[in-house]
This record gives sequence, C-alpha cells and structure tokens, in this order.
Amino acid sequence: MTDFWRNSGFHLLQRRDDGGLGVTEDFIRAYLMRPEVRPVEESCDAERALHESLMANPREAVSDDRLAKLADPDARNNYRLVLAFRDRLLAAGSVEGCYLGLFTDDRVTVPPLFIDQMAHVILRNILDGVEDALRLRAAELLYRPQKVNIDDGTIMAADAETIDMYAATGGFGGLGRLLVEAQTPVRTVELDVLGEENADLYWARDEKYDTVIDLSFARPGLDALCRVLEAWIGHFLGVAVSMQPVQEVSDQRWVWHVGLDAEASGLLNDLYEGNEVDDARMTRLLSLFRMDFADRNVMLPDIAGRPVYLAMCMNEAEILHLKPQNLLVNLPLATPA
Repeated sequence: MTDFWRNSGFHLLQRRDDGGLGVTEDFIRAYLMRPEVRPVEESCDAERALHESLMANPREAVSDDRLAKLADPDARNNYRLVLAFRDRLLAAGSVEGCYLGLFTDDRVTVPPLFIDQMAHVILRNILDGVEDALRLRAAELLYRPQKVNIDDGTIMAADAETIDMYAATGGFGGLGRLLVEAQTPVRTVELDVLGEENADLYWARDEKYDTVIDLSFARPGLDALCRVLEAWIGHFLGVAVSMQPVQEVSDQRWVWHVGLDAEASGLLNDLYEGNEVDDARMTRLLSLFRMDFADRNVMLPDIAGRPVYLAMCMNEAEILHLKPQNLLVNLPLATPA
C-alpha cells in the first residue's frame, strides 16, 4: 500500500472507532510550529515562554492577560487565532466534527487556510488505502484552488498556486524571480497531464501539486472526482449516493440543486428560477452532475426519490475553488447533518 500526503498531518492523528480523526497533542503541536506562531530571533521573552509552555502542554489554557504581555501585536493576533482553533478542535473531539460544526454556526470565524487544511487531512483519512492516483489528484480540488484552461472543449485544471509560482519564477525559485523581473526569458514549464496511462508518476510527486487533471466530460478525471465526492458525503453523513456527470438538466421536475462552488450556486439558482443568464457566465460552467440517493428514505419526504443536480464553475479569473462543505449542509436530508 502506497503512502501519500504526509504533509496533511494524518499521521499525527488517531482514527476513532467511528472512522473520524481524533485530535492529539502532536497535531496541535504542528500548528504551534507554524511560522506564524513559532518564535523568531526578535521574539520577546514572554512569547518564548508561552510557546515553550504550550509545546510541553498543548491543551494549556491561555488567558487574555497572558497574551497581552506579548510585545509583537502580530504574534498576539496569531496566537488568538491558533488557540481559538485549537479550542474548537478539542471541543469537537474529532477533525470531522470540528469541520462540520463550522458550517452549522451563523458565522465562520476560522481562517480559510485552516478550513482547507482540515479538508486535506479528512480526505487523507477517507482515501486511506486508495491505489487510484487519479482519484487522489481529483481530491486535491476539494482543498486547493485550480487554474482552469479550456482549449477546443478540453478542460484542464492545474494547481493555482503552482501556476502562480511558475509565472513568477519560471520554476527556478529566487533566481527565476530575478530573471522575470529583469525581463529575461526563462524556460517554459509544461506540467504533466495525469491520466490512466501515467498515473504512477503521482506517487513521487503527491505533495508537489505539479500535475494537471483533465475534467472534460466523459474523461476519467471527472469520474474520479465523482467517486471522491461520493466518499466525502458517505464519510460525513453516512448516506450512500451515486453521482455522474451530465451534459444538461432536462428534468421537468427539477426540485433540488447544490452548487459545488460560489459561482455554481448562483448560476443554478438563476437557471432554476428562470432568470436570464448571459453567455459569459454560461461559458464558466465546467460540469453538471446528477446525484441519486441509494435510500430514498433519508431524503425529505416531498422530494424522496428525486435526483439532486450539481454544478461546478470557474470564476472570471478562471479559478475553480470548490466548497465541499456545500455537500454537507445543503442536501435534502430528512435529518440534517
């Protein structure tokens, strides 16, 4: 069995009897070692003492008065964010419980970075033992924004941060940045398109985010994404669903839909209500999906047995930023999550 995504923190957590990830002190220590929190040369004695104390006891309560003694205002703010997140994790008892709880509150106060990191490690848990590299690459869409390129109907998605890095440095780090700033031509980097025939290359590059996935209709990449989304729903909600891409929604009894991102939510709402949608918005539609529940009894009674339609869109900047939490809080379940 091939290991993957060691940078997710999965190995610092404990799988519980219910399949969720129990929070450990080592997992909290990993957040205390983030560069935003770890002391630097300029850190004051109070900051160093606080960090040392928390590393020894990551569950230690920290008062506002103690934080006020930190000389650096940025350090005080960073500690408040990390400690508030720590407290939510400990209160929930599992990473999944913390993640789901964020979206049942009236206002999400956890930084987006932490939300994506939780999705990352939860997916590592869900996909443990999976040997399909294309499915793992598809799962990256749930926690890393993608830059989309459409050419002659082919939809290619590459990691947005990686694309930005290559644009700034040509793939040569600091030297490349100097060359770009000096307007010196740098080598064009072509990223590998991951497919069934070359999927094995993923295992050596699973934390580099430097492969491209084809999300075109009827291509294996889109099917892999469907399997990931099915597993995501099953893990959190305990319900079995089947999902497949469709080219259009021709259902005269269309009763429920969910956008997989903010752009898609707005588009589906307008289409459902019969509002006019201009061509520019329609060209940003990347895929439609049909979802069916294996057990109609888990659905709201008035729509039990009916399909749920989903959409996935890029924004005006050609960025695809999925919001997998939409599948946890917006499905027509008889018993809400």
